[in-house]
Amino acid sequence: MKKQIIVLLAPVIAMLSCVVSTSAQTNIVTVTNVVSVLVTNVVTVTNVVTAAPAPAPAPATPAAVEMAKKYPWVSSVSAGLTITRGNSHTLLYSAALATDKKTLDNEYSLGASGAYGSQNSIQTVNNYGGFAQWNHLFTERFYDYVRADANRDVIADLDYRFNLGPGVGYYLIKQTNTTLSVEAGAGYQYEHLGGEYNSFATARLAEKFEHKFSDRARLWQSAEFLPQVNKLQNYAINFELGMEASITKTFSLKTTLVDTYQSEPAADHYRNDIKLISGVSYKF
Repeated sequence: MKKQIIVLLAPVIAMLSCVVSTSAQTNIVTVTNVVSVLVTNVVTVTNVVTAAPAPAPAPATPAAVEMAKKYPWVSSVSAGLTITRGNSHTLLYSAALATDKKTLDNEYSLGASGAYGSQNSIQTVNNYGGFAQWNHLFTERFYDYVRADANRDVIADLDYRFNLGPGVGYYLIKQTNTTLSVEAGAGYQYEHLGGEYNSFATARLAEKFEHKFSDRARLWQSAEFLPQVNKLQNYAINFELGMEASITKTFSLKTTLVDTYQSEPAADHYRNDIKLISGVSYKF
């Protein structure tokens, strides 16, 4: 390094010598350190963080789609209307909604209905209610269930009545066109009847029968007995009998007989209420 510096400074020294000799003066030039530093530092930072996109919702699997097609909800809505004018002035209309779904392990049933009638502008019918029941099958025939009912009947002075409880059931007959099942369970009832509030535990015994004569006609019947556990003379019986005949694939004619018996009704009211309802039903 020193040799290189001396070689580079030789011309400068010669020039200075000439200047010194010309001016007849003595100049002292001291060169101490000449350092050349070349720094070549290249730093490259490549940190790229890419957020992963949110996963798209998984499409329904073919098995799930096939399950929905194989076990669909079967629903229907029906309505009836009766009007008379002339010597009598009456009006009666009713409506009902029912939907069911059955799979290998579960059965779901929901329904709601209502009726209103008057004669000579005096209200003669005003009741409505609904129910929901879920059956879980342990075997092909044996199952347990949970059921809830709600009803109101203004004419019978029943502001409301709620029932909720579990139970077990068994299919005595389970064929393609014919089914017959029996059920036994317990529940709790809460009601406002005749201006009084009542709540008590109940038992439940029930049966349900259905027979399809063909794809276009069927008959069904159901009955249930609901006694108060600590007062067996207080009980209710609900009975239903119906027939349905299809007109088209979606429309049918339906006739239903409903009988409700209350052993201890509100004061000055009858124990038995019977309704015969005919109308048109639409399936979807």
